Amino acid sequence: MIQQQYKSEQFAFRDELTGRTVRQLTRGSSNNYHLYFTDNSFTAGASEIYFLSDRASSHAGLYNLFRMNLDSGIMTQLTDEPLGVLFCTKTPDSEIVVYITGKKVIKLDTTTLKTKLLYEEKGQVVLSAPFISPNKKVVGFPRNEEMPFRIGSNYSHFKEMMYAVKKGWITLAFLDGSGAYDLFEDTHWLTHFQFAPDDDHVALFCHEGPWNLVNQRMWLLDLVSRSVKPCFRQGEDDCVGHEFWTRDGLIFFDNRRKGHDGTITSSKKQATVEDTWDPTDSKPIPYIGLADKDGHVVKKIDLPHYCNHYHANPSNSLLVGDEVEDLVLIDLTSNPPLLTKLCSHHTSWQNGLTHCHPTFNWGGDQILFASDRDGTIHLYLVEL
Repeated sequence: MIQQQYKSEQFAFRDELTGRTVRQLTRGSSNNYHLYFTDNSFTAGASEIYFLSDRASSHAGLYNLFRMNLDSGIMTQLTDEPLGVLFCTKTPDSEIVVYITGKKVIKLDTTTLKTKLLYEEKGQVVLSAPFISPNKKVVGFPRNEEMPFRIGSNYSHFKEMMYAVKKGWITLAFLDGSGAYDLFEDTHWLTHFQFAPDDDHVALFCHEGPWNLVNQRMWLLDLVSRSVKPCFRQGEDDCVGHEFWTRDGLIFFDNRRKGHDGTITSSKKQATVEDTWDPTDSKPIPYIGLADKDGHVVKKIDLPHYCNHYHANPSNSLLVGDEVEDLVLIDLTSNPPLLTKLCSHHTSWQNGLTHCHPTFNWGGDQILFASDRDGTIHLYLVEL
């Protein structure tokens, strides 16, 4: 099935909320979702995206990797893994993809479509999402001891997993296939490993779990000294998450403040849109922050409402966020920040794949998001 092409499924419609034109990129009975916003699905300098789909599988939920030309809409299958692709990362130019299938970490050359085994797990350990270094020499990925349960729909077992996992590792594998080694070992559930975009020796990872229960979410890792330090030292009233590197090497994070577990489920009640904030309310105002590579917060911006995820444009002047039913744009050059509706999304929030995860392209003039508004997960694109 590798290199099999699928014809365009694109069509445009006018959003019922704002009247803005939205382009639906996929349709039909197959599920499709894009890479997590820490891993930009867009190819820098090209009109294409990489995404995962179960369109070529014998049953729903078995995903493989595809490339879509955004101009023609033509989709090309790039992997045909019997166990499917679970996690995927790529370089900004999309020349190298690294994905996890079963307990294997595989490198894919997207020009030749040749693959190379980088790492195979032999123990009772679960592999998490990989991330490639800027110099394209190594890929890092968290590993955590295996539990007899998994995270299910609507974050079932999320808290249980946080308390159960007592051993995790950050592992590095060389992209030339010459080997791998454990860089760092911890006593927590580890996820969200990300290299800094401008420094091969600095990375970010997190202690995973409900935000209101994690003592210290974000950690910086020095790959030379193998030492860690907290990024933004959390206090009692902080609930922090959805961290990612901005283009200029800062760390963006969302602080929803005391008591928020950082999740939203299909009940749509855990993240609440608040258009105004009562100054007499004793509840701390949520904010977004930017921290430097020393872990020091260099900027805080009050955002008295909740979005479930944020992504920043190249200049960090504009955010896109996903509220319960809508996508919004937040102009950070205004004081206070100006929020405007972009379009509706009406996703179910049933599980992580149905989350919108809105993502700017490398130029900052397109936003990609996912939604299962019609019962199937599809991809959507909005031009700015």
